[in-house]
Amino acid sequence: MEAINIIEGPVSVLDRSDVDTDQIIPKQFLKRVERTGFGEFLFYDWIRDGEISLEPNPILVSGRNFGSGSSREHAVWALDQFGFDAVVAPSFSDIFFSNCTKNGFLPVMLDEPDCEALAAAGAGRIDLENQKVSWEGGEATFDIDPEIKRRLLGGLDDIALTLQAEEDIEAFEEGPGGSYGPVTTSLP
Repeated sequence: MEAINIIEGPVSVLDRSDVDTDQIIPKQFLKRVERTGFGEFLFYDWIRDGEISLEPNPILVSGRNFGSGSSREHAVWALDQFGFDAVVAPSFSDIFFSNCTKNGFLPVMLDEPDCEALAAAGAGRIDLENQKVSWEGGEATFDIDPEIKRRLLGGLDDIALTLQAEEDIEAFEEGPGGSYGPVTTSLP
């Protein structure tokens, strides 16, 4: 996972609330074994039907409750592979928010008027370290869990976090703890 700190550039606007994961990446495209190739199917039905048109800019601004629906990680992969680095919205589904942060994709919650101002400005800058989003004529701060922030700034996914304890793990395996084997119980 790559470290995140500053994300800046043009903004794409999806002026919709309650965008669910089936709209982000429809179910028929979830058959792939790889974690790649999902970007071309982002918002497939909406784009194909001419309801929306989006450019692959660094920042996507959307309405409240973004990422609701099923817990598919594919939604985050599709957003990232399309070209977005962050989504700014007034609120997110909890599972979607977690999937974003575990996959090195930044979800930023701002009040609705700030989202509208960023969208109207057409470009912005997200500073994760200082927890600020700025655009021409304004700026706003956002909250993020300190541990999530540390992981994103350091580019640490779950495997990288585990490997930070590699010396302790090896010491345990080489010491008496490594010979314990699996613990099982038997029924009388």
